[in-house]
Amino acid sequence: MMRILPLIPLALLTTPAAAQTQPSPARLKADVEKLVSFGTRHTLSDPDHPTRGIGAARRWFAGELGRIGEACGGCIEVANVARTFTNDRAPKGVEIVDVLGFQPGRDPKRVVIVMGHIDSRVTDVMNATSDAPGANDDASGVALVLEAARILSREKFDATIVYAALSGEEQGLFGGTLLAETARERGWTVSAVLNNDIVGNTVGQDGRRVADRVRVFSEGIREVEPLPGQLARRADGGEDDGPSRALAKAVDGVAGKLPRGLDVFVVRRFDRFGRGGDHSPFLKLGYPAVRFSVGVENYDQQHQDLRSADGKVYGDTVDKMDFAYLAKVTAINVATLRRLATAPAAPASVTIGGALATDTSVKWAPVPGASGYRVHWRRADAQDWQQHVDVKDAQATIEGVIVDDTFVGVSALAADGTESLVTFGGRERR
Repeated sequence: MMRILPLIPLALLTTPAAAQTQPSPARLKADVEKLVSFGTRHTLSDPDHPTRGIGAARRWFAGELGRIGEACGGCIEVANVARTFTNDRAPKGVEIVDVLGFQPGRDPKRVVIVMGHIDSRVTDVMNATSDAPGANDDASGVALVLEAARILSREKFDATIVYAALSGEEQGLFGGTLLAETARERGWTVSAVLNNDIVGNTVGQDGRRVADRVRVFSEGIREVEPLPGQLARRADGGEDDGPSRALAKAVDGVAGKLPRGLDVFVVRRFDRFGRGGDHSPFLKLGYPAVRFSVGVENYDQQHQDLRSADGKVYGDTVDKMDFAYLAKVTAINVATLRRLATAPAAPASVTIGGALATDTSVKWAPVPGASGYRVHWRRADAQDWQQHVDVKDAQATIEGVIVDDTFVGVSALAADGTESLVTFGGRERR
């Protein structure tokens, strides 16, 4: 059974953090070093020890979120969700606690989520006592979440932003499962999930340095779609335009407007080959979710006992990280969160028509709070939207555009023109 744990009392918090407008490499490094200082953050480590283990790390993260919230006059509410999970990596059962910060928007039920996992491990996934620094995997993601909260907490949004540190990723994606199921149980409309896991290094296994891009993984055909739905998407040509792929394309567009930023490498699979992460449980429930990960990985620095052997140094330590790079990944997350939390929700469905005609008709479900809509289209051999027109009503006709040769999608617009994700248009289903 899921338990909702109490808020962190503000009386226990210390001096508010200073406001920031850009991600700080120094602040990110300090947060990663603090997380490493807990020795191990293994999910099965002592949750009650005051200075070592996952419990101490979670309490520190909650305290940091609380300080940020206090600095903005209580704009972030800190709470935990918890539930016991059991599997072969937790045979005696373990209480999984996700630490959450809620920055309420004008619509408390619509959320955008930014998250990383706070747990760490060494070579033996059951070793809960040896030092497991987990600097890049995934203190980098947790530090990014805190930095995003510092920057965005001074702003007001339409959607609620959820800042999350998840537990139990290494033992079986427990924390992602808990938060995804919490979203479903509470009836949240989830506009986006940004999972940040291994986002702080630039030197790979073979010594190559990749500091100019970040990978963003997304599904095309939705896992949640039954076979008839998948076949319908195939018939419409929408394999590259599911909600999570639309999110990845939006991230790419946002990143392209950031000065001296990173290229977003949109990887057209849901995660690295044969692997997974905490966004996976969200995909199982139909929510748009992507994973950020570095442009190149070093496997000697993941899930390794701290040691040297045959001239190699193993272990996930702070000195292997690139905090200027991590700041750039953070900036992309911040800009994406800002856009999607400002915009309305995406249209729930879009249908198109125009068979045996020279015009294409488009209609969609009206979006509460939308000031208008943007109808996008592109040639059917292109991946990115090429043209658009803005309209006020929830229908449009694109004259002279033949539906056989064209893909169409629609986004919702805020009063200032901020745009939601694009919902792909297909045939009306009866």
